[in-house]
Order: sequence, then structure tokens, then C-alpha cells
Amino acid sequence: MRTIEQILRAARTVAVVGLSNKPERASLEVASYLQGQGYRIIPINPAYAGQEILGETVYGTLQEAADALASSGTRIDIVDCFRKSEEIPPIAKDAIDVRAGCLWMQLGIENQVAADLARAAGLDVVMNHCMLIEHRKLGEQAA
Repeated sequence: MRTIEQILRAARTVAVVGLSNKPERASLEVASYLQGQGYRIIPINPAYAGQEILGETVYGTLQEAADALASSGTRIDIVDCFRKSEEIPPIAKDAIDVRAGCLWMQLGIENQVAADLARAAGLDVVMNHCMLIEHRKLGEQAA
């Protein structure tokens, strides 16, 4: 398994499951930050499917996003989850199905069943960590 630093340095495309367009939501803050750092953000939220958030088309499912990206040869590197812990196992299964590289559960989100499923399928797993915070740490280490 790769370290958080290795995961973040290798990744280019991040599917943000549960991304909201509401400014007060952490998902929007984190996605906006990551986009500003050069990552391509792929919003996943059935409530906003077909709309745009941060200039990117919102998909209802990971599979729809993966299918749309496949034509350009783009794969999802990280599935970043902004959902309740108990909602993660089906997302882990979807991440496996689309051959994502990593299942990432944000701060306060942990699900061992989902983690075990993803790891068994060869995905890296990060639980209870914020991508924004972890990415900022990398910048501080480089300084």
C-alpha cells in the first residue's frame, strides 16, 4: 500500500462522491482547493446529475463518470467520499468496479468493511483524513 504522500503525488483525477454546490459544505471547499492545486475534480452526486459544479459535469454514479472519462483515456485515481460511514461499502464496490486507485474517506468517516473490500481488490485506502489538510502538509514539507 502506498503512503498518503505517494497517493496524492501520483493522482490526477479525483471523483468527489457527495460533492455539493453549497458554499458552506466541506466537500465544495476541499474540491475547490484540490482543483486549484491542479487535480481534475469529477463531481458525483445524483441530486445534481447533469449540472455543473466547479465547471465540471456532475455524474449520478461513479460508473457514469468512469464511462464518460474512458473515451479520453482518463481513469479515476481517487474516490474521495463525503458520505456517512455506513454509506461507504456500496461506494467501495463502485470504486472497485471502475478500477479506481484509491478509496479515500474524509475526516470522521471510517468503515472497516469498505476498507477491507477495497484493499482486497488492490485499492489503496485512506480513512479519517482530509485531502486538503494532507495536501497542505506536503507543501509544508517541501518548503
